Amino acid sequence: MAGVNKVILLGNLGADPEIRSLPSGSKVATFNIATSEAYNNKEGVRVEQTEWHRIELWDNLANIAEQYLHKGDSVYVEGKIRTEEYTDKDNINRRVTKIRGTSMTLVGSGRGRENQEGGGSAPAPQAPRPAPVQTTPPAPEFDTNAGGEGGDDLPF
Repeated sequence: MAGVNKVILLGNLGADPEIRSLPSGSKVATFNIATSEAYNNKEGVRVEQTEWHRIELWDNLANIAEQYLHKGDSVYVEGKIRTEEYTDKDNINRRVTKIRGTSMTLVGSGRGRENQEGGGSAPAPQAPRPAPVQTTPPAPEFDTNAGGEGGDDLPF
C-alpha cells in the first residue's frame, strides 16, 4: 500500500529567503516560517505555542520566492516532509527535517515595514503586491457538448 506524505502550512516568514544557484542551473530558496496556536492550560492561562518549519523551494518556486517573499509575509505552502542526514564539521551525524514545497500561494505582506531613512514610524512605500500565485496546474476542462448538438447523447 502506498503512503501519503503531504504537508499544508500557513505561516509567516522569519527572515527573507536565502537563494542559492547550483552549478546545474537549478535555483533553491530556503526560509523558515512560523505557525502558531493558542490554548488555555489547566490553570486557565492563555498559552501561545509557535513551531518553526524549514521550507525549501526549487526552480520556478524559488524564483517567485526570491522576487516576492520578505520577512513577515504570510505564505501558504503545500509540500512533502524530507529528512536529510549529514556529518557536521565536528564529525557528528546530524538529521534535519525540511518541507520541500510543491506549491505556494502568497497570502499577503507582513506587518508594515518601517521607513528606515526618514526615522519616522510611517510604513515605507511598497510596490503593489501581485495577485496570489497558485503553482499547481489547472484542472482539465471537459467538453460538455461532446455528444452532438443536443448534448443528451452520453458516451456510454
